[in-house]
Amino acid sequence: MIDIRQLRYFLAIADAPSISAAAHHIGVAQPSLSQHIQRMEENLGVKLMDRSPRGTLLTQEGHVFVDHARRICDSLDRCIADMRELGGVVRGRVGFGMPPSCSMVMSVPLAETVRLELPEVRLRAVEAMSGYLKTWIEDGTVDIGFLYDLTDASHLRATHVMNEELFFYSAPDAWPLDTPPGMPVPLADLQPLDMILTSNGLRNTIEGFCAKHGIKLNVVVEMDAMTQIKELVARGSGYTIFAPVAAQDFVQRGELLRAPIVAPTLTRQVHIVSNPARVMTRACRAVEQLTLDVARELVQRGIWEATLV
Repeated sequence: MIDIRQLRYFLAIADAPSISAAAHHIGVAQPSLSQHIQRMEENLGVKLMDRSPRGTLLTQEGHVFVDHARRICDSLDRCIADMRELGGVVRGRVGFGMPPSCSMVMSVPLAETVRLELPEVRLRAVEAMSGYLKTWIEDGTVDIGFLYDLTDASHLRATHVMNEELFFYSAPDAWPLDTPPGMPVPLADLQPLDMILTSNGLRNTIEGFCAKHGIKLNVVVEMDAMTQIKELVARGSGYTIFAPVAAQDFVQRGELLRAPIVAPTLTRQVHIVSNPARVMTRACRAVEQLTLDVARELVQRGIWEATLV
């Protein structure tokens, strides 16, 4: 009823302001393009587009069809690329999404390793907060990525790589606790303090532990900007909770002090995630394996402070 060429024509129209613009872009006569769309609508029994002198607009059915058409065309393109790679050199582009804390420790060694071991692979590393990365993995903006919080992500393929312990952080001249830096502090002792936390998956993890133990933190600032949170805490404007990898730069410079949290011990899981609904190329699989190897080596060398699973 409908072939791949018609799907590509439909997507060209959906992405263009008008049928004439789409026809010019793909080099097909406008009447022929209009006939293709008309035949598709007849075969499907729905109207996909509303046409007017001002251009074309997708109907509700058209928006649904666009999503399916993109997945089908993308899957075919990946299939063709994968078949061409079989038996040959691993090559292709791989989009990798990393939260800022992972990117700090992982992006450079991974890029160097991919360039050395997979010279025909072009790695595109993207840094963003976890909430954005989940969406980008789902829609194909990136192929694979690191995620901490798998809430509402059971449909994604995930490999549990490690667990990170979370620590309390303060400016050296604003240390608020009776116990000295480096000594364990009960989570309940943080309740009176002015906390500055992210509003993403890390916040959900922290509040999950607090809820189980009847603890409520006094969060005075929410900010989805890791560097700015560290700057605020280093200036004595509040306190925060991070995984060690996220704050090791400020700790090494002496701008932040830390203490492990107990009763309970706060931990978060680190997963490498991809979308099982999308075809994973050999290049993606190879980069994923290299990522696991590099991450494990960083943990074993003490550069990434975590516990492997």
